[in-house]
Amino acid sequence: MRRERPDRERQEDARLIGGILATAVRLIAGNRKATARRATLHDPDATRAMFWDRLDDISVAMLGLTDDMRLVPMSHYSDRDEAALWFITARGTELAEAVATGPVPALHVVGDGGMGLSARIEGRLSRISDKAKLDELWNAVTSSWFEEGRQDDDVHLMRLDPSSAKVWITGGSASFLYKIAKSKVTGETPDLGEHLRLDF
Repeated sequence: MRRERPDRERQEDARLIGGILATAVRLIAGNRKATARRATLHDPDATRAMFWDRLDDISVAMLGLTDDMRLVPMSHYSDRDEAALWFITARGTELAEAVATGPVPALHVVGDGGMGLSARIEGRLSRISDKAKLDELWNAVTSSWFEEGRQDDDVHLMRLDPSSAKVWITGGSASFLYKIAKSKVTGETPDLGEHLRLDF
């Protein structure tokens, strides 16, 4: 049997929830539409598009080899047209050495509550010699890691070709606050997103 809550406790919760809701509503106004998130259950193309959209907004995640869980933070550059992720690294790093003789099984772990995306992306990581692609990806942040800039012999370009991804999609930070506040009022377990699998 559910316990009746005292009026004072309800009033305190109401004040707390009111503040949370006021903040959440302002943030949600500029956030992704909840209906778009629900549509992913029935529309694989929408799911895939949402995955790439949110991945575009995340700059750093954890990359590593499938048989070696020592993941390292790496900036990725997403390429939805080719369904690939690109990375720039340096000669002598463990990842650069691992792909020196050919593609290897790898994974990229993404976790960003603000963007509403967590994912474990699995695929094959390989070293690519593509001057045009490197020129396309090169930027001021990347150049700060190489003394001789783009022409540095230590620059290595890598590509991850995903085979599958386990994905958790939520409404982001604002939606999380709203649903927690709502659960305090209704007593229901909050719906914090969707878990799905993508195949590439």
